[in-house]
Amino acid sequence: MDNRRTGISGAPRTERSVLSKVMGGVLSLLAMGGILITIAAFAYGRNAARQSFDRILLGAANDMAETIFVLDGRPIADIPVSAFGLLALAEDDRVFYAVQGPDGAVLTGYDGEGKNPNLRDVLTEPMFYDSRMQGEGARFVTVARRFSERDFSGAVYVTVGHTLRARNAMALDLTRGAVLVTGVGGIALLLSAFFVIRSSMKPLERLTRDLSERDPYDLTPMPAQGPAEVAVMVHALNRFMQRLDRQVGAMKHLISDAAHQLRTPVAAIRAQAELAIEDDDTRRGARLDRLVKRTRSLGTLLDQMLSRAMVMHRTDNAPPEPIDLRDVALNVFEENDHEVLAPDASVDLSIGEVPVVVMADEISLGEAVKNMLANAMRHGVPPVMIGVSEGEGVGVIWVQDCGDGPPEEVLNTIGQRFERSAASKGDSAGLGLSIVDAVAKAFGGEVLMERVEDGFRVSLRLPTRDEETRS
Repeated sequence: MDNRRTGISGAPRTERSVLSKVMGGVLSLLAMGGILITIAAFAYGRNAARQSFDRILLGAANDMAETIFVLDGRPIADIPVSAFGLLALAEDDRVFYAVQGPDGAVLTGYDGEGKNPNLRDVLTEPMFYDSRMQGEGARFVTVARRFSERDFSGAVYVTVGHTLRARNAMALDLTRGAVLVTGVGGIALLLSAFFVIRSSMKPLERLTRDLSERDPYDLTPMPAQGPAEVAVMVHALNRFMQRLDRQVGAMKHLISDAAHQLRTPVAAIRAQAELAIEDDDTRRGARLDRLVKRTRSLGTLLDQMLSRAMVMHRTDNAPPEPIDLRDVALNVFEENDHEVLAPDASVDLSIGEVPVVVMADEISLGEAVKNMLANAMRHGVPPVMIGVSEGEGVGVIWVQDCGDGPPEEVLNTIGQRFERSAASKGDSAGLGLSIVDAVAKAFGGEVLMERVEDGFRVSLRLPTRDEETRS
């Protein structure tokens, strides 16, 4: 036993439900979306925190730069309290400031780590940069104030910085808020998806319940209720059940026909054989003739019963394909089966040069035409003709004899199973034209029996390929 498919206990492995698969897919999408949103929120938080605290640094640096003045040819910095008030907004951060002269010398503030070493004589815009402060990452900004006086000319540089604790805290807080909102929304979306999918699965559950509770022999169509996807599945299931019903019906007919129709011929053959054994030589020849006749009749019955069962099977299982009716008529004519039925009767063929293409099964059509020909040979008046013609959107294959055909009241019943006319005299099984009728109905056609100018004609009419495509 393959335990990979059945499990250790031997029980069939249970596949995941559609609900669990869909919910797994939704959960995966939400998880990936949550990761992307978290990354984007963190990037946005860092950018927002950098812009906010960079403005604080710039404001403090500008406040310090505005208070610088020149006294006796030397720049003097009077650091305002408001600058430290701005820097104090980052409560947990260490603060750095330095005021440097044109030569880089520190006029006031801290002379050490964090001081801008890349001062340029012309600094038109604030310069932000990252560095270290007492072994900790920090952010700095340098602004320049230019003086052009008689006793002092040059730029004085103000550098302000602080560590990144407040920035990181703000970025994490923004990220945490975004993730919290996203998480709540994701949970709400997941619950909504669960209820929506669960509701959408109810038609499938109802269909499963109806199928499990249905009688095994009940092949009637099921109501197509629910969404379009479920309705399409139910229609496909109904088509399958219809084909299965036809197959089961054909099997039942074959069994019942065999049980009902074979009992009498077999009993008659057995009786004739027993009488032939008991009779004297003078009457044994007549008994043997009757026995041969009964045997031929039984063979015909068996052939037609099996032929009908085969046709019913193929019409449901063999896909229709383009068939030229002229080829069907020519094949039946060249097989010469009619010579066995009536060796002295002539059979003519009338087909044109233009193809007459229909969508059908070639074997089923051949059986139908053979039975039409056999019916004409047994009950009609020779000569017999097989022909093909084409009407408006209809292809016709027909068999015609020179007789008048059966009476009008018999025409209404011919084509039913085991229906024999009085003219058959026991030579017919009554299944020939029922096979023709079954083939016609299977491929959207009809059987037409009519008296024409030169005799009696049986026609099998099928839609041509172009007409079938348009419909």
